[in-house]
Amino acid sequence: MDQTPAVRARGISKSFGDIVALDGIDLDIAAGQIHGLVGPNGAGKTTLLGLLLGLAVADGGELEILGTPVGRSLLVPDGVAGFVDGPGLYPSLTPRQNLSALAKLRGSGSDEIDTTLERVGLSDVADDRIRGFSLGMRQRLGLAAALLTRPRLLVLDEPANGLDPAGTRDVHRVLTSLASTGTAVVLSSHRMDDLAALCHEVTILDTGRLVFTGPVAKLAAESGELDYRLRTSHPDNARRIAERIAGLTVLAADDQHLRPDPDTLLVRGPVPALDELIIALVGAGVAVRELAPVVAPLEAAFLALTDKETR
Repeated sequence: MDQTPAVRARGISKSFGDIVALDGIDLDIAAGQIHGLVGPNGAGKTTLLGLLLGLAVADGGELEILGTPVGRSLLVPDGVAGFVDGPGLYPSLTPRQNLSALAKLRGSGSDEIDTTLERVGLSDVADDRIRGFSLGMRQRLGLAAALLTRPRLLVLDEPANGLDPAGTRDVHRVLTSLASTGTAVVLSSHRMDDLAALCHEVTILDTGRLVFTGPVAKLAAESGELDYRLRTSHPDNARRIAERIAGLTVLAADDQHLRPDPDTLLVRGPVPALDELIIALVGAGVAVRELAPVVAPLEAAFLALTDKETR
C-alpha cells in the first residue's frame, strides 16, 4: 500500500472576513484509511472539506494532498473526488446520462458506468430522470460519480444523509472496499454510529479549532464514566450487587434519562466497574439480558470534548 500520506496539513488557517473558519489545523490522513470529520454546526468541517477538494485555498499553513503541495491555487492533484453540500447533478438527466456526461468530460470511465451504478444500488433506476429522486438516491449517485474517477482520495460530506438502513449498509460496504485497496476516505457525519462502524480515525473540530484527532478507540476512551442501561432476570438482586461495586452508581428514578421497564436499572461508572459488575452478577446466578450505554461512547466523548451537556 502507498505510504505517502493522502493528506498532510500543518497550521492550516482560513477566514471569511472576521469569521475564523479554521485556526491552525494539523492533520494527517493515511492512504487506505477512513477518517471521520465531526463537529458542531459552524465548526469548520465544510471549509476543511472544501480545501481538500480544491474549492477554496487556505490563508496560511501547509497542505499536501496525495504527496503534492497545494498552494495558492484551486488546483488539486488527479485522484481527488467527492462532494460538499450534496452532489452536483443534472436533474433532467438519468443516472446513466449523468455518469456518461462525466465520463466524456474526463475522457475515461464510460465502460464502467453500469458496474458503478450496480455498486451503489442504482441499477434498477439507471434510466429514470433524477428530478424525482429522494435525497438518499441522490447521495448514492453522487458517490457513483466520484467512484467513476477511480479516486485515491475520496471526500464526502454526510454521505449517509437520507439513506435507509439498506442504503447505509451499501455505502458502508463501498467505502470499506475502497479503503482496502488503498483509497483514503474523508467523510463528515453527525451520525456517531457511522463513525464507529467505518472509521479508523476521527477528527473533531469546534469553532475552527482541532480538539481531537486520533483512533476511534482512543476517542471512545475519552468518554470516562457513562450511563448504562442494565436489564437482568432479577432486578432487585442486581441492584443490591451493583450498589456494592466500587465506582459504580445506581441512578435514582429522578436522575434517569428514560423511564425504564421494571426489569431495568440505570447505572453510571467506568468500564472496569462494569466488568466487575458483570462478573458479580454471573457469579450470583443473575442473567444479564442487556447492558448498553444510554449515550454511545463516541457521542459522549464528542459532547464532552466540545463542551456540550452530556447528561
